[in-house]
Amino acid sequence: MLVSARSFAEYRAMFALTERDLEQRILDCPAGAASFVAEAGLLGIDAVAVDRQYAEHREELGVLVERETAFKRELLVKETAGYVWSWYTDADDMIRRWTANARAFGADIAARPERYVAGSLPGLPFADDSFDLALCSHLLFSYGNRLGGEFQRAGLLELARVARREVRVFPLVVYDTGARYEGLGALRADLAELGVPSRVERVAYEFQPGADEMLVLSTAGYRAPARTAPGAAGAARATDPVRWRHREAGA
Repeated sequence: MLVSARSFAEYRAMFALTERDLEQRILDCPAGAASFVAEAGLLGIDAVAVDRQYAEHREELGVLVERETAFKRELLVKETAGYVWSWYTDADDMIRRWTANARAFGADIAARPERYVAGSLPGLPFADDSFDLALCSHLLFSYGNRLGGEFQRAGLLELARVARREVRVFPLVVYDTGARYEGLGALRADLAELGVPSRVERVAYEFQPGADEMLVLSTAGYRAPARTAPGAAGAARATDPVRWRHREAGA
């Protein structure tokens, strides 16, 4: 599983983020070495990244991603043959951009460590409704044939728990087959029964062929069961001192 380092501009395209969306409090999960939160900070956008890699590889993660991407150049060239080269010029251009993004990530995690929280699905260290909008890039469906339906269901419900308005997931196709995740319909029906309706939206971004749609969960009506994991809310307070700013700004 390659840790990616995508940019703020890619996130805007992948998740169809509007100016109004960017006024909200946003969670990037899992964030990897993406520069979304770093670039968002420069624009005054309230965003937080969470990733399990931050527990062991914090400031060095950007360097590790840079080295891994360069090392896997030939594999990336092979795997992306036939991809849609409208965002990048070629594989080398992609590697250059990911390298720059990883370096921006590395600088920001050193400067603003409170914006980068160690954690992973399906058990995030945040209280209910800590964010307005949660973004999930290249995980739940990209590796759907490996993660399994129970993990996806639990992961989506966890994102719904911490995001009081919406969860957006991109893309909907499996990484190594290029086909839309076959369990998507059943999963959406299951979530709807639990009070999380959803819709599929096309976005103005496509790199892997056919990967131009996102799943949007409407979470305003969802109330998660009480959590039993000790210390979850305390961890959120310790790492995220401005977590209620989004609620104070208005409904």
